[in-house]
Amino acid sequence: MAPLPSPADLTSLVLRTDFSDDAAWDELRAVLRSEGAHRSATYVSDPAYAGVTIQALVEADAAAVEDDKLTYVFVADAVTLSNDEWLLLAVDLEEEPGRSFRVRPGAFTDVSANLAVANMEFADFAGATDETGTFRGFDE
Repeated sequence: MAPLPSPADLTSLVLRTDFSDDAAWDELRAVLRSEGAHRSATYVSDPAYAGVTIQALVEADAAAVEDDKLTYVFVADAVTLSNDEWLLLAVDLEEEPGRSFRVRPGAFTDVSANLAVANMEFADFAGATDETGTFRGFDE
């Protein structure tokens, strides 16, 4: 697998892995922008990442040189793009590689911003998910 792309400074990588519906990808980005996420995300839509697994993401990051390593990534997979809630998959690449949870667009900006500046840890959000493994915000 190709090395993971680097997000722009102080943003999170949103990596598209499902290429079955271009309109759904466009809609996801529109929903995230409407939630203010346009300042918190670097969107990558590259067919080289089609169907990539969590394990492959972990391995690609582990193989990267130190300066290119990521601590987490958000994945727009088949579940994300086929669900009315647009639940992104957040994947830890550093502390507990492979640990994941879903995040709704309304909570994405807070998760992204706090992880980008290391204000909070991945586990803080992963530990605050609901029974479906989804982080909906600390108020919910």
